[in-house]
Amino acid sequence: MFFNSTTFFIFLIITLIVYWKTATSSLRLSNLVLLASSYIFYGWWDWRFLILIVISSTSDFFIGQFLFKTNGLKKRKILLVLSIFVNIGILFFFKYYNFFIDSLESLTGIVSDESHWSSLNIILPVGISFYTFQTLSYTIDIYKRKIAPTKSALTFFTFVAFFPQLVAGPIERAQRLIPQFEKKPKFSFSQASSGLKLILWGLFKKMVIADQLSLIVDAVYANPENFNGLGIVLATLLFGFQIYCDFSGYSDIAIGTARLFGIELMINFRSPYFATSIRDFWRRWHISLSTWFRDYLYIPLGGNQSNLTKWTRNIIITFVISGLWHGANITFVIWGFIHGVLFVLERFVSPLIKIHKKLKNVAGLLITFSVVNFSWLFFRADSWSQVKILFKTIFNNKVVSSGSFVQLLQNSGHLTEPGRMLLFVFPIFVLIEIFIGNKTFAELLNNSPKFFRWGFYYIILLSILFFGVLNSAPQFIYFQF
Repeated sequence: MFFNSTTFFIFLIITLIVYWKTATSSLRLSNLVLLASSYIFYGWWDWRFLILIVISSTSDFFIGQFLFKTNGLKKRKILLVLSIFVNIGILFFFKYYNFFIDSLESLTGIVSDESHWSSLNIILPVGISFYTFQTLSYTIDIYKRKIAPTKSALTFFTFVAFFPQLVAGPIERAQRLIPQFEKKPKFSFSQASSGLKLILWGLFKKMVIADQLSLIVDAVYANPENFNGLGIVLATLLFGFQIYCDFSGYSDIAIGTARLFGIELMINFRSPYFATSIRDFWRRWHISLSTWFRDYLYIPLGGNQSNLTKWTRNIIITFVISGLWHGANITFVIWGFIHGVLFVLERFVSPLIKIHKKLKNVAGLLITFSVVNFSWLFFRADSWSQVKILFKTIFNNKVVSSGSFVQLLQNSGHLTEPGRMLLFVFPIFVLIEIFIGNKTFAELLNNSPKFFRWGFYYIILLSILFFGVLNSAPQFIYFQF
């Protein structure tokens, strides 16, 4: 069930009616409605994958109870390792088994022609990386004595499976989300209104910007040999905007939907393409994941409380594993490694640049934007073989001009409508990104004159209806992770 589908909105309306009917009488019943609707939402793809969520939820609920009551350090470590083993074990099997088997087979094939390993036909459960990290953070925080476990299995199961953010985040922490399920919800018109506006803005970014850009990007990456170097560069740049609008659009819809139920989720993006450094970029991009890796991997490794060599090691390991989290492909590992190296280099280079602060920020913004978008090439490529084709195309000696890029897109039918549409709506997106800052879409417009505010909402709605990809719309990019 996709956010950008009629089925979801019918489901959402029914769920909201039942939820608020029960919320006035019983907290337990309203949470039960949320849990049941979340399982229906997730089971819409394949009901069998519900078993994995139930296993993770059950194991971590009881492990959390035992962890809190246990004082012996050795026993507590065993319980923590058990939680990690269950969660990472499931994630590894479904997401990484074939990747590591194929890699091992390639290595052993160097010394032997006989293969003793075989891949399995495994379907990747939607959202498994997200809810695994969410439930895993719960037991780690209990182990660190940061939180006490909830006594209600219903509350915990709802925390793990809450449908607005189940499939692609934000990855919430128990100390922030569980207390919201433990108090009786009260309907707030202003909260619901801001939620609807966020949903509208998220749908605009996804259906109008991201899905239209995907028509162009997919055409180029499907047959890169048909385009010149500039064509590959332009398609990669457009992919940078596509993935941002796709993922931040999902996050906006998730946050907005949660607000309709009186639940507040964390902000996941803060205009990342206006970052003035790689460090700043990761403070703005996929905030829930970057802070997760900071708290549960980077700091336990030693963080910056060590010598320069160990700090560099910690950064590289964190970014490489972050890349691997995104997908079982060497291209994601390279993407993460590139960001790690850039993060380290930035620490040495930045202090050496002695120019005016404003000029330095402008230069930092341009450089960060360029290197981040360059790295998306590895993220978007299907394989290392395609990466080599892309680079060969970019750096060959053909005359670099946009003519062939535009002409090929026109001939393939991928530029006519998307191109006209983008000329109309893309400036709207850019203007909002410039002025939004640390605000949400609703907060940005709240102080505007009423006629301007409602006029803008209607423009966004009409853009979705007339320019949005409504039929055979691509799924959200981060569903594959």
